[in-house]
Amino acid sequence: MGALKPWHIAVLVVVLVLLFGAKRLPDAARSLGRSLRIIKAETKHLTDDDERDLAEKAEAQHGRQPIPPTSVEQRPTAQVQDPVQRTRDIS
Repeated sequence: MGALKPWHIAVLVVVLVLLFGAKRLPDAARSLGRSLRIIKAETKHLTDDDERDLAEKAEAQHGRQPIPPTSVEQRPTAQVQDPVQRTRDIS
């Protein structure tokens, strides 16, 4: 078994064009790229979670309280007043 030679790639491209057609190949490549990006983001998220867990364990061993993660629900939000109520207040 050797390295992939240029004629191997040419045969592979011809087979793919015959199987899927020239119109479907760009869409297939695009969806494959999206899928790979999603997988990459999810694996990065998992490794970030692991690192955060290790940091929390290390802080707990040293007697410090871990800082709780802030979620979207815990963030303060600006109070938006109803536009109808605001016009009634002005009148």
